[in-house]
Amino acid sequence: MDDAKTIGMITFFTTAKPFLGHNGIIQRNALKSWMLLDRDVDIILFGDDGGAAEIAQELGLRHEPLVERNEFGTIRVDYMFAQAQVLARHDVVCYSNCDIIFLPDFAEAIQRIKSVHPKFLATGRRWNMDIGGPIDFSTVNWQDELKRKTVRAKGQQSRWFIDYFAFTREFFRNDIPPLAVGRIYWDNWLLWKACASGAPVVDVSRAVVAVHQNHDYKHHPQGRQGVYGGEEAERNLRLAGGWDHLRTISEVELAMGRKGLRSNRKRYWHSMKRATRPSTQFLLYRIWNPVWFAALKVTRPLRTMLGLRTEVVRRSRDYE
Repeated sequence: MDDAKTIGMITFFTTAKPFLGHNGIIQRNALKSWMLLDRDVDIILFGDDGGAAEIAQELGLRHEPLVERNEFGTIRVDYMFAQAQVLARHDVVCYSNCDIIFLPDFAEAIQRIKSVHPKFLATGRRWNMDIGGPIDFSTVNWQDELKRKTVRAKGQQSRWFIDYFAFTREFFRNDIPPLAVGRIYWDNWLLWKACASGAPVVDVSRAVVAVHQNHDYKHHPQGRQGVYGGEEAERNLRLAGGWDHLRTISEVELAMGRKGLRSNRKRYWHSMKRATRPSTQFLLYRIWNPVWFAALKVTRPLRTMLGLRTEVVRRSRDYE
């Protein structure tokens, strides 16, 4: 076996912010790290944002510029997941945010799960890291250096944040609502859907070092607030069916450790915590969001008249 280059073939798919400045650097880092996982890795880049066509041509990626978006101009999760499963060259498909760096342990973990379960979904928590420049992937020790930096990090991200889903093709059928990618709640709904399917869902947090390259939120007109508390976030929650149709990584059935797969007995505890202890997200949903969006609704005519609200041409069909 030739190291990680023969460990399991995966089709990655993603969408990216414009390849400008720091975002361009970290997205290029992520894509290149995926390419090194397997000699026959397959990567599909969705969207026509600035630089996407050029980076796809440079790295030899498959580029799908024509996508379906919601009325805010954001790519829809249902369209992207449906198309990726049709276009994928491999039986294992992985959506990942385009700022996540994977190491060979990711491909190894997926191969271990695949050898036991013909149908599955795997996900895990990320490690946050400040990476300011291009990674030199030609150096022998670039992977070891990243791992050493995770030791100095402040631990893995909250169980609420989900950056990647690796699953067998056709795991998701045409039953995903028109959720907006890049806004909160869509990932937690997708995990709920996977858990409700009855197929094995695996937390690989202890086996996989998934490095999230920290970034700002200048890509959204309202910055971080627009991503975590804007109109699209509220709409995602509504389309998801509410709080009961969200899950966290800690609530999945199985977990992977050094000795392989085991039952995640703590999932019941985490489910109880989510149901009985209102979290920041819960307070945002129950208290702040209703007030915020009521204010938006009341002031929308005035903001439109003053030119403070930008309308986006609708580019998607209605969800049926």
